[in-house]
Amino acid sequence: MSVSAISILCSSNFRVPKASREELIHAGGNPRQLPPDTPMIAWLLIALYLACILVVHYRGRVRHSFWGQVFDHSGLLAPVNVFLYAFSAVPNKPYISQAHFPELETLREHVDVIREEGVALMAHARMRSPDNKDDAGFNSFAKTGWKRFYLKWYGDAHPSAERLCPRTTALLRSLPDVSAAMFATLPPGAVLNPHKDPYAGSMRYHLGLVTPNDDACHIVVDGEPYSWRDGEGVIFDETFIHKAENGTDVERLILFCDVARPMRYGFARSFNHWFGRHVVSAASSPNEPDDRTGLINRLFFLSDRAGQWRRRFKAWNRTVYKLTKAGLALGLAAALILPGSFRTIHHVMSSRLSAHATEDHGRTSTSSLN
Repeated sequence: MSVSAISILCSSNFRVPKASREELIHAGGNPRQLPPDTPMIAWLLIALYLACILVVHYRGRVRHSFWGQVFDHSGLLAPVNVFLYAFSAVPNKPYISQAHFPELETLREHVDVIREEGVALMAHARMRSPDNKDDAGFNSFAKTGWKRFYLKWYGDAHPSAERLCPRTTALLRSLPDVSAAMFATLPPGAVLNPHKDPYAGSMRYHLGLVTPNDDACHIVVDGEPYSWRDGEGVIFDETFIHKAENGTDVERLILFCDVARPMRYGFARSFNHWFGRHVVSAASSPNEPDDRTGLINRLFFLSDRAGQWRRRFKAWNRTVYKLTKAGLALGLAAALILPGSFRTIHHVMSSRLSAHATEDHGRTSTSSLN
């Protein structure tokens, strides 16, 4: 249903008619006792949410299917992301010039120090695969052999990072706009399937530490490729669909950072900071037991179990799976809209019956007097 059609429905079919309010007044009632136009409000909220999903969906050249976008985790934060896009101070492009982030030059200048600590983690097998059901954000990468070691996640550095990577965490501490950071490896032959991150409040920064220096080891953001090189950095918008591949025989090691999206106004910066600190931080994942695990990852095993059942259902019969998803979406819409519609109809009917009863009583009284 189009947004215009929804607007027509909201403005006509689902509003209490003016005549009904006048009839209620004539019957001695109070129009304020009528319920608010709940169905109209519900339709407007649904229309707004779908409009935000459409903005997110059509933002890049490479896209999911529409229903894939609706049910993708990035769709959940579509209204938040549209707000952040609207007040963003950087261009709406897959790759962003590093001139917008001059503070990141500090990391490039100390690439040798950072590389040394990252290589030491690899040598001592400290890099972990996100396969312990405690890393909702990167769990799907586990099957590729991708590994990471968190340095910080929308808050202070992990205790394990301060102990094992003191110089890198000190550098990061001097850069308050770096919200999250980790070392990340991509083994030979690994492929990360197309995906987009759910939150537009940050930009993604990759600094090449140990790379094949070969175009066969690359990332593709909204259809545009970039090949990692030792000592070189790149900034991209991770809310565009992107994928990665290492088609060489050399394992790739990078410093992987989330950097706060530059915003044009102070209120937008304040909201972005608050949302990252209080919502995105709930996805914190540990390197070791003493590190913080956010609420999202403490509950992730429930989502993982549901995902296993969902994948089995989809493998059993894709048609039934798609029909079930559509039915659930329609059921949710009905649950939001129908109760309010029934209440409105009930009040309208009650007011009209009351008005007719009053008129009949008036006629009876007049006849008696005559």
